[in-house]
Amino acid sequence: MNIDVAGEVNVLWEEAQLILATYGFDVLGAILILLLGWIIAGWASSATRSAVERIAWMDGTVKPLIASIVRYLVIVITVVAVLNRFGVQTTSIIAVLGAAGLAVGLALQGTLSNVAAGVMILFLRPFKVGDYVTAGGNGGTVAEVGLFTTELTTPDNVYISVPNSQIIGGAISNFSRHSTRRIDIVVGIGYSSNIDTAFAALMKLAEEDGRVLADPEPQVSVRELADSSVNVGLRFWVNSVDYWPTLFDFNKAVKETLDANGVEIPFPQRVVEIKNPQ
Repeated sequence: MNIDVAGEVNVLWEEAQLILATYGFDVLGAILILLLGWIIAGWASSATRSAVERIAWMDGTVKPLIASIVRYLVIVITVVAVLNRFGVQTTSIIAVLGAAGLAVGLALQGTLSNVAAGVMILFLRPFKVGDYVTAGGNGGTVAEVGLFTTELTTPDNVYISVPNSQIIGGAISNFSRHSTRRIDIVVGIGYSSNIDTAFAALMKLAEEDGRVLADPEPQVSVRELADSSVNVGLRFWVNSVDYWPTLFDFNKAVKETLDANGVEIPFPQRVVEIKNPQ
């Protein structure tokens, strides 16, 4: 059987020319609209973030979310414009978006739960940007609350991205929520040491440090009569920003103060009594 190859090629070329003539400009226009929309979405997000950064009364936690919403809104409008380029009617677009939204919602339940959790975080406000928190099994300073994740920075400058659903589904500890925090230092002294001397030395140490708040006043107490020591506790309050420096300084100062006052900090001991020496 003879096949006219040249004729077949000519037919295919004519069909290709017809398709290009009919839809070429539409495809090219759609590509240009997509590129332009993507660029505008990035620009609009940056412009929105810059604008809301100048609003003093707006919480820093909400600002990144507003910028993200603007970006995704521009992208949705771009997709609608592309579909309209191919003659899809508005009602059809809405129907398609509704069906696509349902399908995507079923396929991305976990992702959408992160979005819902992000909204709950902004509504309940368990923390804000700049707070130090432990949430979702991670700890760090809140850098940004996004639509899907919350960004944390650890004290050693490690970036952590935690899904919002993981945060809202567990316990959240906010160490920056209140302006003051309490420090408890427990130290063991020997049973032969004078408790009143230890009390006076520790109280003087707290009263002479300017970071220790006078209200509530510092307290010294016997916490426990342990096996090898009498455990004495020093309790006082400081401003939250002074918590870690004060704690580190007092751990050193308590040891030096007790040594200077002749108060023994004993090692663990055991008393063995032999009932039958033979």
